[in-house]
Amino acid sequence: MLRVLSVALLGALSLTACAQPAAPGAAPAASPGSSAAAPATGNAEQTVRSALASLDPKFKADYVGAAPFPGFREVLVGGQVLYVSDDGRYLMQSQPYDIKNRTPASSAGLLAYRKQLIDKVPRGDRIVFAAANPKHTITVFTDIECGYCRKMHQDIPELNKLGVTVEYLAFPRMGMGSQDFTDMISVWCAADRRKALTSAKQGQPVTPKNCTSPVAMQYTLGQQVGVSGTPAVFAADGTQLGGYVPPAQLVQALERQAN
Repeated sequence: MLRVLSVALLGALSLTACAQPAAPGAAPAASPGSSAAAPATGNAEQTVRSALASLDPKFKADYVGAAPFPGFREVLVGGQVLYVSDDGRYLMQSQPYDIKNRTPASSAGLLAYRKQLIDKVPRGDRIVFAAANPKHTITVFTDIECGYCRKMHQDIPELNKLGVTVEYLAFPRMGMGSQDFTDMISVWCAADRRKALTSAKQGQPVTPKNCTSPVAMQYTLGQQVGVSGTPAVFAADGTQLGGYVPPAQLVQALERQAN
């Protein structure tokens, strides 16, 4: 989906590239910032959806809501966050940065959407390393092969000591049908998932197991919420904190985000 999106964006100069030219004598376009420059808020979502469809009819936005800055909608398409102007003309792919709060900008609506999806995963389908005195809980989409996933797993004792509970979801980055995917099913089907995951992340051979596992569902969920690499760390409110950072730095980010 992301490849298709990139191709479509490269092939379009703007979301209105195919619009017909104004008829002779038509009123001039409103200048930016004027009341006529953008549709009413209630119409902005439909305008944005129509604009994306003009790029490619296959584009189906999973979420459209107010952006964290005026004049734009925040859009989630195939897990990728985009920003489209309320009038459907301009599209941005870069993550905006909130200089005042010194954090990547994200809207409350998008956070709630991500949180809702992640919270649907039953605790029994997660591999949980719980802190004795929890202060924070993070959801981590993980892979058993990636180096930074293994490095983060080595930090579990320190994270737990700092009050961080880690709840793992499966994201075999090589895709469904790969050996990585098969091995992660084996981990999730093991009698002792925690032990099996730790062993796999230490490079030990994975004992083949099979069962009705949640690995495929969790992989699809990861794509829906925008996971493109592992580890992908999410705070309890749906904030995507990024990838691996040392434990003390992660706790600082969690405390900033909670305030």
